[in-house]
Parts: sequence; structure tokens; C-alpha cells
Amino acid sequence: MSRYGLSTAIAIFLATSFSAKCYQAYGATQTKAPEAIVQQSDTLPTWWKQAVFYQVYPRSFKDTNGDGIGDINGIIEKLDYLKTLGIDAIWINPHYDSPNVDNGYDISDYRNIMKEYGTMEDFDRLIAEMKKRNMRLMIDVVINHTSDQHPWFIQSKSSKDSPYRNYYFWRDDKDGQAPNNYPSFFGGSAWQKDDKTGQYYLHYFSRQQPDLNWDNPKVRQELYDMLRFWLDKGVSGLRFDTVATYSKIPGFPDLPQQRVAHFAEEYTKGPNIHRYVNEMNREVLSHYDVATAGEIFGVPLEQSINFVDRRRNELNIAFTFDLLRIDRYVDERWRRKDWNLAQFRQTIDKVDHTAGEYGWNAFFLDNHDYPRALSHFGDDRPQWREASAKALATLILTQRATPFIYQGSELGMTNYPFKKMDDFEDIEVKGFWHDYVETGKVTADEFLQNVRQTSRDNNRTPFQWDAGKNAGFTVGTPWFKINPNYTAINAASQVNDPNSVFNYYRQLIKTRHDIPTLTYGTYMDLDPENESVYAYTRTLGTEKYLVIINFKEKTIRYSLPKNLSIDNVIIESNNQHTARKNDTMIVLKPWHAGIYKVN
Repeated sequence: MSRYGLSTAIAIFLATSFSAKCYQAYGATQTKAPEAIVQQSDTLPTWWKQAVFYQVYPRSFKDTNGDGIGDINGIIEKLDYLKTLGIDAIWINPHYDSPNVDNGYDISDYRNIMKEYGTMEDFDRLIAEMKKRNMRLMIDVVINHTSDQHPWFIQSKSSKDSPYRNYYFWRDDKDGQAPNNYPSFFGGSAWQKDDKTGQYYLHYFSRQQPDLNWDNPKVRQELYDMLRFWLDKGVSGLRFDTVATYSKIPGFPDLPQQRVAHFAEEYTKGPNIHRYVNEMNREVLSHYDVATAGEIFGVPLEQSINFVDRRRNELNIAFTFDLLRIDRYVDERWRRKDWNLAQFRQTIDKVDHTAGEYGWNAFFLDNHDYPRALSHFGDDRPQWREASAKALATLILTQRATPFIYQGSELGMTNYPFKKMDDFEDIEVKGFWHDYVETGKVTADEFLQNVRQTSRDNNRTPFQWDAGKNAGFTVGTPWFKINPNYTAINAASQVNDPNSVFNYYRQLIKTRHDIPTLTYGTYMDLDPENESVYAYTRTLGTEKYLVIINFKEKTIRYSLPKNLSIDNVIIESNNQHTARKNDTMIVLKPWHAGIYKVN
């Protein structure tokens, strides 16, 4: 019997015959959900498990008004492109009004649209156009902090007697210094002094992003009302940014010196975090047919299940980061270290095991906060780019988790060739430069050598639509540099090419939709120590599928383990169907990937 419960797996399999009808019934429309939907049996097909999500970074996706910044109308314009790919749901990064110190993660008005992105009418039209295509929208929910330009904070800092003072965390100095030794994620202290009142306010991120006081019930009710506002508009998904940091440590004691480097984990130890998320679920989320995903950064992997265990009534989907941070140092997050395939696959296994029978994960190899998946985990040299992009696509779309594809991955977009510090836009990189280079801790060359590979900016360059001016992203001046390889890597050259990375993604997405085992089946790594070939099975009832990926740039003769033999080929990245019925050995070309039904 599997560790996830065979009876549950079989029930899911039997129910899948009407999964498409379930998806049609509850996919395109979004209203307050009947109790029958919200509390449906855990063994029935679930839309947010079966859906393939696509992450849109609006600022860099498609500009329609020539200001050089992507907008909501650009997303609408490209919905048919995404529908052709096979996408069911889109997650967009923050769309709210913002001064854009942190590219929209500093929100000044939760109920208005960022001016650069368009209007509320544009947003409503996006929802309507997506419904026409039976697609759903997930929005980013940033409620650990606001912008310092938010009316709440402007009122809060106006006086110690302001009724909004307790919406944030204000503390007196300690011996003329910050209240404690908390560091900020973006460098420097997590406390900023306000000269008018003489007190410090807390900001885990930039000083322009003051942290909200979740201990104040008025704050929580304000935020819950805001969530209802967007859900009533037709939003189907909520992705909660830095969800584990809402609750703060009472009294704000200094971090022990040996734990300062591990401050990200320390910030997740607020005693009320699960009480607050459960309350949010009870008061808001449970009343809608909504997918809820938590960015569970900083939390030890084994504790991440507490946010998404369905018996706890908190969230649905866990975004964990052990895999993406496999080559990062804890104390110097900008610095890269080497990784190997055994570590990589064993991390995937641990994440899957942690979700167990009652939890559910997102699976992704990059997003707006990490470098390009192809440059990070594949091989972005021209001779191996397409093959390794297809190999990674196979991995993303065959996990027991909801796949999230970051914009451009379906084309094999790569990291940007940064040359100097002035090339970067990211506030995080600039903060690290100040902390490490300007203080003399590391040389500029050493720092740049690392952030070229690790910077978030790699994934924020504009989308490469075609080989024309500005890669077809804008007719104006792009807000950020466009990767010079856009003439070789772009959507226009791939959409109609049957052998392209785009069309391989398309085939994989259809395969995942057609084979329920690839969503619900149990996962088993067949050879966890293998440093060249990653092989694993997905099993549901009597059906078993084998996924094989060659992570090397050499041909490998691979004997199938566990007495397995090929029944038939489902899909292979080289389209050659080299394996035949009853084969127990496969010749794997460099970066070869395939899905096989096995005997």
C-alpha cells in the first residue's frame, strides 16, 4: 500500500471519468461556492490539482500602449496564445496600485489597479475574456506588508496617537540603536527610524514596505474585506506572498547570534500564524471555490505541511523553495554553490513525501524571484538549449503536484548576460551590493560573478514574442533590458514549428490532461543516487508510467530498474520513439526525456 493511501488513489481514478465535466461546471464561472463544492469529497477530482498554471509577470509580458511596461491589455491580447499552449489558469504578480519600489510588492491601494497596468475596467475585461476561454485567474496577495505610501501607513506615522498607529509595528530605540538585531531580506536592518515621532517601524523587506500588525483584529478584518472584493469580481485563485511571516515574535527579542544567518526561518516562528491563516480560511476562503497557494518561504520543509494539510482548513497548495535554493548559501543568499543530480532528485522526493496524503504542492523550477530554469538546471548553450528545455519541461509536467510554468520557459528563454552592476534593476541585488561590496566583505568581481547566475532580474526581462524591434514586447522603450538572444528564441518562430520547445510543452500539457495518473498517481524515484539519469514512476491503481530524463550531454544505455519493461511510448522529447514494446533497456541521447507506460 502506498504512503498516500491506495484506496484514495483508486477512488480518484474511478472518479476521473467525469473530471472534465467537473472542471467545465466549476471552471469558467466564479461565484460564492455552494457548500457541496467547497466541502466536496477529498477523493473527487479537484480543478486546482488538474490545472496547469502559467505565471505572468505583467510588467514584462506584453505592452500595448507604448510606454515600455507590460499591461493588462497585453495579457488579454495573448490569452489565445496561452490557450493554444493548453493553459488552464494564470497567476499574475501584483496588479495593485504601487510606487513600484519592489515591482508591485509594495502596495499603496489594495482596491485599485497599478496605473501602468491599466484600469479596473481592463481587469474586469480580463476576467471576462478568461471565462470565455474556460480559464481561471490567480492573483498575488501581499498582506505581510504594505507600501509606505499606503494611506494606513501615512496615517500611522503621522502621530503616536493615530488610530492607525497599531496597524504597524512601532518601537522605541534600544540604547540609541534599532529595537533589536533583525536583518532585512533586502539588506541592512529590518527597522527604520521615523524622525517625526522618534520611533522605529518594522520592515522585513525594504524600508518602503512596513510590516502589517496581524495581531490587530482591525487589520485582519480590513484584509479579509479586501479578499472578498477580488473574489466577488471573479478571481479563482489567491497566491499568498510570504505567508509564514504574518505573525511576529512577541516582544521582539534579539535573535541569538548563531541564528542571525537563519533569520528567514526565525521570522516564521510567530505563535499565531496558523490561528490567523485558519481564521482567514473560516471567514473568507471557505465561502468560495478558490485555489489558495502559500509562498511558504523560510519554514523548515517538514513543517510546510501544516499550511496545506486539508484536515487543518488553511490553504490548498504549498510553494516550497528547497529545490530552487539547492545551490544557495543560507547566510549569503546571493552566492551560488555547486549541486548534483542526486541532491536535486532527493530534494524532490522529500518535498513530495512531506505533502503526503493530505497535502499538495506546487511544482516549479523558476519564478519571478529566481533565475531562468533553463540556465539554472539545464544547459543554455546553443547546442543543448532545446534538448535540455524539453527535459525540464518533462520534469515539471509529470510531478505529483500542480505545475506552474513561468512565462518564457515554454520557449527556452535564458538568463540575461549581465556585465556590470548598472545592468541590474533589482532592489535585492542593490541591497546585497551595499552590504557586501561597499563594506569590503567581498570584491565586486566575486559578487558579480555570483549574481549574474542568481539574480531575480534574470527572469524579469521582457518576453520574447518575435525577432522584430524590442522582441515584439513594446513599440516604446522597454522598462528593462531585453535578452539579446531574442532573435533566436521567440514565440513567433516556435508556435508553428512542430519540433519546437513550445510545441513539446503543448504535447506534455495535453498528455498530463489525458492521463490522470500523471496528476494523482504516487511518485517513486527508482534510483535516488544516480547522477546521470533521473527515472521515476507514477502509479495509480493498476496503471504505471515511467518518466526518464538524461541530465547529461552524452548518450547513455540505460537498463530499466525494478524489472520494468516498456509497454508503449507516450511521448519522447526527440520524437523518434526509440523505445519499443517489452524493451528493458533504452538508448538515451543527450538530454533525452520520455514518458512510457510500463508493464
